[in-house]
Formats: sequence, C-alpha cells, structure tokens
Amino acid sequence: MERNEEIMPILEKGQAAIWQLLFAFADSMALKCAVELRIADIIHSHGVPVTLNQIASEIDSPTSPDIPYLARIMRSLVHKKIFTEHHLPDGSDTLYGSTETSRWLLHDAELSLVPMVIMENNPWQLSPWHCLSQCVKEGGIAFQKAHGCEMWDFAAKNPEFNKIFNDAMTCTTKIMMGVVLTEYKDGFNSIGSLVDVGGGTGEMIAKIIKSHQHIKAINFDLPHVVAAAPLRQGVSHVGGNMFEAIPSADAIFIKCVLHDWSDEHCIKILKNCKKAIPPKSGKVIIVDIVLEKENDDLYQDTRMVFDLVMMAHTTGGKERTEVEWKQLLMDAGFPRYKIIKIPSIPSIIEAYPVM
Repeated sequence: MERNEEIMPILEKGQAAIWQLLFAFADSMALKCAVELRIADIIHSHGVPVTLNQIASEIDSPTSPDIPYLARIMRSLVHKKIFTEHHLPDGSDTLYGSTETSRWLLHDAELSLVPMVIMENNPWQLSPWHCLSQCVKEGGIAFQKAHGCEMWDFAAKNPEFNKIFNDAMTCTTKIMMGVVLTEYKDGFNSIGSLVDVGGGTGEMIAKIIKSHQHIKAINFDLPHVVAAAPLRQGVSHVGGNMFEAIPSADAIFIKCVLHDWSDEHCIKILKNCKKAIPPKSGKVIIVDIVLEKENDDLYQDTRMVFDLVMMAHTTGGKERTEVEWKQLLMDAGFPRYKIIKIPSIPSIIEAYPVM
C-alpha cells in the first residue's frame, strides 16, 4: 500500500505531462486565431486595456462576433500570458491589455512574428506533420508524402504559398539581422563583395549594406523567388541554383539555408561556396542553429523543435551539433571554423578554406 502511494504521484505527473503535449497544438491554434482576428492590434491601438465588447466591435466580420467564443479564446491567451486581464472593482466588466509578448503579434510592427504564425499554422504546412511516422518506417520526405512534391517545387508552382513563405522568411530575417549586425558588425568590415545565398527577397543583404555601404551586394536565390523581390538600393538580384554555381565574391553569407538540406546537399552547396570565394582570403558566414545539450537559454526548446520542423518541411534538413557542423565543413573543404554565439536562435559560424 505504501509503495502504491509513492508511485501514484509519479504516474500522475507523467499523465499530466502527456496531456499537455497531447493538446500542445491548441495553443498554436489559439495564437493563429488571435492573429487572424487582429486582437493584439485592436488592444494595442487603444493604448489602454479594453473590454471584450470593444475588441469584438473592431473585429472585421460580416456579422456580430460571437462574444462567448471570443471570451474563451481570450481566457486561454491570458492563461498563456499573451494578454493581461483586469477585473473592474465593481465586477461589472473585464479589461484586456497588451504585454511584451503580444507586441510580437502586431501586423504592421517593424519586428513581428505574425507571418511565421500564419505560415507554420497554414494547412499546407501542417499536413506533412502527419507523415512523420511514415517517414520513420520507410524514409522519404514528409512534405512530398503530403503534397506529392518537395516544398521548393510546391512554392514555385503555388504563388499564394510562395508569398506566405517569403513573408515568413522576411519577418524572421528582420528579427535575426538586428542581432547579427550588432554582434558581428566588425566581421563585415573587410569584405568588398558579398553574396547572400538563398537570400529570398533581399531583405537581409539590404540590412547588411545599409550599415556597410562599401560592400558590393548580390542577393542570390531561385528565379521565381528573386522575380518577386522588390528593388533594393545597392543590391543586385541574381536568379540561379546554388547546387550548380554561386556568384563570385569576397565572402558568402548563408542564413538558415543549410539546415533545410541533408549533409550531401549541404556539401554540394558549400563546395560551390568555396569555388566562389578567394582561396586564401575568402570566408563563408553561416547563420544557423548549433544544437547543445547543456544550453538552457531562452531559445533552447525552440532550437529542438526546429529540428522537427526541418524533418516535416524540408528535403532531408536537420539542425546540427558542433560535431556535425565540423564534419560537414571538413567534408566540403573548410578545415577551419569559428562559432560565435549570439542572443538569438541561431549562432554565427565562420568557415575558412585554409587553416
């Protein structure tokens, strides 16, 4: 009997953990709901906490919003500390306010995670997750199993998805580049020309040359991606395939691209990077996740989840440990590297073709 009394709390704790994981998707769906209804924007526009009726009155809807539904969504978001809740002293109403978290859900803010919330919760991106066990059993690519083609081909054929994806990449670039430019500003000083491989619509390299105007900048991505890129002062957009050739420059910048691909694919990309830079003075600047078992900073859980995201969405992509990065770089002809930790999800890895 005593032994059962000792075991039961342990079993109950385990059960509670499974329940939380089982319904973890619900938090993401509530977040998506808040973004689609622009709840953070509505509250923020007032500058002070507002009532449920005030929020409802500003939701873009062909009919009157369902207040009880909205109240339940807000209760969940308050519980997760995305919004605050204040009860009036007389108990007549409840006021909902912004937080530092909800500011990341503003649509028109310079730094916002709204496009990422929209992309990662889109049905196109959610369906591959249901194929993970199938991938374990028989190998293959989850996105291809769900949609009949790889994500990059899907984007090339689907303008709506292509825009959703590019918007998400642009928003994360804005967030990460602020940190990169602060932590790595001296690293760009000696570079005369720079190619951003997989640079999307050019947001990233435009940020770099704004602070380092001496750099000749090339934004390099697939033709359908650069075709949708806006004109950016000082940036040349070049379409091509990084598996075939990369434009020549003093240095290559490659952010959150290598984690999209298998080791074999990455070696091809990195070997093309090596061909594109001077053999003695050139370098490749990689901005990507470095997994660490002992790291307990704010982003560690997110780094681990990103590895599963790569499994669900990419062509054999994965997040790598330092040991794995070292081997990858060696195999591609980069015997020397340096990891620079920054207060963000990724780190900066400098790779050199000579010792």
